[in-house]
Amino acid sequence: MSDPHDRDLEFAVALAGRAGEVLTRSYEQVLRVDRKSKRDVVTDVDYASEALIIQAIRERYPADAILAEESGRHEQSDGGKGPTTTARSRWSRRTWVIDPLDGTVNYANGIPFFCVSIALVEAGRPAAGVVLDPLRGDCYAATADGPANLNGRTVHASAKESLGDFVVSMAIIGRGGIARERRVAPEIRIARRMGSASLGLAYVASGRFDAVVQNGGLSLWDIAAAGLIAERAGATVTDLYGGAWWSVARRPARLSIVAPPPLHHARLLELLRAARTTVQTRR
Repeated sequence: MSDPHDRDLEFAVALAGRAGEVLTRSYEQVLRVDRKSKRDVVTDVDYASEALIIQAIRERYPADAILAEESGRHEQSDGGKGPTTTARSRWSRRTWVIDPLDGTVNYANGIPFFCVSIALVEAGRPAAGVVLDPLRGDCYAATADGPANLNGRTVHASAKESLGDFVVSMAIIGRGGIARERRVAPEIRIARRMGSASLGLAYVASGRFDAVVQNGGLSLWDIAAAGLIAERAGATVTDLYGGAWWSVARRPARLSIVAPPPLHHARLLELLRAARTTVQTRR
């Protein structure tokens, strides 16, 4: 039986490749960097990549909605002939959730850890997702009914037996965040802060990271594709409190992620609770 989202995934993989070319052409040649917040920036390349992705989706799937990091939500391009969209009904339709350049600070400073993220959300849940590291040529992809793949090869989350051997992408943000990370640190091998939530979470799918922890500061476009990919690779993906990781009801920057293999999920949540970790929005 064929996967109903195979063609969507094939389209997203090809589109991520095109957007990745935009990123690689301008890498270490960024002409304009603007501040979005105290610690976040946007470049002319973010806008160029996003415009390319939106145009391609509009041409291929004109009835689909789009949620983009830089330009927000775009409804279907039907000339205004479609039904009136309400907040409640928005997510009942197919929606592409895109981050044209996740890891912009890294990109703008010539640090080679960033990605393109494209996900299709259907009936309110991620149905297909792609995360592309254009410099390495690593393309992580999955549908909700299929396995996680890295460049076409099926991959799986870490099978390490001991939490003490874990390399964890960890970003506990907010006041006292570093101190909380230090409380967790003795229980794992080492923590890393990489600067791209999407790519770090995708790494869980292939075991490059054994787990990801981030207690907030995330939006739907940061996790839509990578969360699905990690989950399909066998990781247990939840929010900071063990609840659902995907929630369209939460405001931007209010999402959190905990994504280890199933064997270690409960223990990792316990360690985070012991460190009095709560959801934060400020970095």
